Amino acid sequence: MTFHPSLWAALFGWIVAQSAKMICSFISTKRLDFSYMVSTGGMPSAHSAMASSLATSLGLCEGFNSPIFSLGLAFAIVVMFDAQSVRKAAGEQARLLNQIVDELLHEHHLSETKLKELLGHTRLEVLMGMITGIFAALALYRYVHP
Repeated sequence: MTFHPSLWAALFGWIVAQSAKMICSFISTKRLDFSYMVSTGGMPSAHSAMASSLATSLGLCEGFNSPIFSLGLAFAIVVMFDAQSVRKAAGEQARLLNQIVDELLHEHHLSETKLKELLGHTRLEVLMGMITGIFAALALYRYVHP
């Protein structure tokens, strides 16, 4: 069983973006942290990279006027919008709730469990993820496509 090259392009875009986060962290902390390979948030957006790599690959393989490219493009737009708006808002709410819990902890005995705050992306992180994904798909298409 073989998979369509666009699936490999999507996975490659995600791996490139997550690896970039891990490498940037290594440069600043001098510590290799593999948790970046499955983390959310940060620069560049792996969600955006994966979705834009998929759409780009579908366009290259099936044609940019094909219905499947249109589907991939619409999917990528929804993913990127969600990454910079809905998920970012959830992260801001988590930050505020964590602040409220911190203030209440001084007066009451509450759970010290924190919510994950780095959920979404800035527009720049989404843009860089999109660019990462496009270049990942172009590279894969150029060097691997039959």
